[in-house]
This record gives sequence, structure tokens and C-alpha cells, in this order.
Amino acid sequence: MVQGSWKALIIISFSVLFSLSLWFSASVIASDLRELWNLSTSTEGWLSAAVPLGFVLGAFVSSLFGIADRLNPRKVFAVCAVFGAVFNLLLIVTNLAVVGIGLRILTGITLAGVYPTAVQLLSHWFPKKRGLAIGILIAALTVGSAFPHIILAFFHSFHWQVIIMISSLLALLAAIIVNWLLKDAPDTSKKTPFSFKLLHKVVRNKPVMLANVGYFGHMWELYAMWTWLPLFLVTSFTMNNPDVSFAFISFSAFLSIGVAGGIGCVLGGFISDKMGRAYLTTASMAVSGLCAIVIGFTFGQYIWITLFVSLLWGVSVIADSAQFSAAVSEFAEVEYVGTALTFQMCIGFLITILSINLIPYFQQLIGWEWVFSLLAIGPILGIVSMVKYKQYEQGN
Repeated sequence: MVQGSWKALIIISFSVLFSLSLWFSASVIASDLRELWNLSTSTEGWLSAAVPLGFVLGAFVSSLFGIADRLNPRKVFAVCAVFGAVFNLLLIVTNLAVVGIGLRILTGITLAGVYPTAVQLLSHWFPKKRGLAIGILIAALTVGSAFPHIILAFFHSFHWQVIIMISSLLALLAAIIVNWLLKDAPDTSKKTPFSFKLLHKVVRNKPVMLANVGYFGHMWELYAMWTWLPLFLVTSFTMNNPDVSFAFISFSAFLSIGVAGGIGCVLGGFISDKMGRAYLTTASMAVSGLCAIVIGFTFGQYIWITLFVSLLWGVSVIADSAQFSAAVSEFAEVEYVGTALTFQMCIGFLITILSINLIPYFQQLIGWEWVFSLLAIGPILGIVSMVKYKQYEQGN
């Protein structure tokens, strides 16, 4: 292990936590932006879907040109966090939906220079046995993504601009931490940039593609759940008790997505090391898929029942996230592992755009009681794929 690696992990994780608060910063104030920008139901979905779209574009361009390999990854992280903060802050002076969504796409592009770069930085500090470290990093991503909900819980009585300003300040703080507190690690990893010429090798590698299909099913569920569960909780809780406080609802969303998700990431890493990636991913998707179906039956019922299911869903929906990329890394040849990981990430985030936008459309047709059942399709397909993957894992 590289000396100072755990200190680096703490710095990188907090930086990811702070900067990823930009991801859902606009989603948590959707009700204010709906009125300001005159958003339709379909357009509102793009408040969240625009960020993964930008993330895919940014990740693809970054991988294609090897930006984080050619430049100092610390600097790439810091610069992208600063630009993300600026694009996010510009929402305050935006009065048109098309401009606001454009800014969200740009924010997603900058975040593609944050999270993947953080993974690269971590791989330099942890050249071997990085399972727990990656689990902690994804936990930081999860808590950071949910952080606007806790900001909203404390500042809901203020104007929505305060939420935007705080998330931008956190991203700026992340840039400062990475640039001035994090040291450069010895470069012990072999660089394997994206290449179109190597894509056919990725597609022909059966265990890699099985892991990819598992990841695609996971992503079909994950970001749509993170995007729409808070609104589900608002509607369900207020139906059961019209006097329930907005702060309690926001705090419940943060617990379900951030705290529960962070715990799930760390637990998932431990269980995977003990029992294997195929076991962890299938078990996690089985629980999360079941929660996606069951939570609709709690709609408008006792608040604590709904909260219990949402917490269990929050733990299970993210617990397997790190394992799919690890599975690809194990079975892809060194020459195309970078291509395989970029392919996995880009397709996965493109899938989230579809599921995020389908939920509000189908919610109007079948209601909150049934709409999350659509997300169970992803875990079901993922389980089938990872069960087949298991035979390769056992023979490896």
C-alpha cells in the first residue's frame, strides 16, 4: 500500500461528496423552477436527466482524448469542480427552461471530470486491494448526491437560490481541498485509454458483457429511484398526514438516498469480498427490485412503513454499484480494460436518461402505487445476467 493512501482516500472522498452535491441541486427545487420556468411534466424530468446526459458526453470525450492521463488528474478534478460550481450558480439568473437545462448538461459534463478522475486518483493511491476504498468513494458519491436534500431540510424556509449557492460553495470547497491538500500519488497504474478499435473485443468477451448487462439493469433503477423517490415521499407522507413538516420529508429523503446508500456501499464491499461479486449483485438486485414493487403498496399508508421500505431500498439499490466495474476489470484484458469501463459507464448513464423520463409519464397513467414497479425490470434482467456470470467467477 502506498504511504499516505488512507489520508488521500479521506481527502478524495470528501471532495467527491462536496462536488456531487451539484448533481441533484436543481431537482430538489423543482417545484420552484417549475413555476419560474413554466415547466411541463416531461420537461421537468430533464432537470435530472440533463445531468447524466452531460456526464456521458464529458466522460466519453475525456476518455477518448485521455484528458486525465495527459494532464494532472488533481488539476482536472479541481478545474471541473470550479466550472461545475459556476454553471450551477448561473441557474440563479436564468429565466428560461432551455437555458437552465443547458446549464444542467454543462454541469454534468464537468462532473465527468470529477467522479471518474477521483476513481483514477484512488487507483494511483491504492494500486492493489482497493475494494474497500472504492466502496467508501461510492458511498461519498451517494451521500453527496443526496446532500441537497439535507440542505433543503435546514434551509427550506429560505429562497431556492440559497440551495444553489450552498451546493456551488461546496463544489468550490472540493476544488480547494483537492488542489491544495491532496498530494500527487506515485503513478503505479498502466494507462488504458478508450479506443473504438477495441470495442469489438469488449463485446465478444462474454463475462465482461454479462457484467455490463448487470450494470445496465442496475442503472435502469438507480438514478430514476434517486430522482423520483423524494417526490413520492412528499406525496405519500402528506396524504397520510397533511401536517407533516417539509423538513422531516427532506430529511427522510436524505436518509433513504444518502445515509442508507452510503451504508449499502460499504456493506456491499465487505460482502462481495467474503462471498463473491455474483452473490452480492444478485442479492442486492433481488432486494432492490422487490422494494421497487412493494413501496407502491405503502403509498399514503403509515409514514414509518413507507420510510422503512425506502431505507431498505436505499441500502440495496447502490450496494452492488462498485462490483460491476470490478467484474469488468477482472475479465477484460489490460489493453482494453479502459475501453470496457468507458463503454459500461456511458451506456449505463444513457439508460438512466430513459428511465428518469419514463417515470413521470407513467405515473400519470398508473399512479404512484404502481409506477416504481417499472424499475424492477432492470434488477430482474441484471439478476439473470449475473447468475450466468457466476460460472465464470467460480472458474476464474
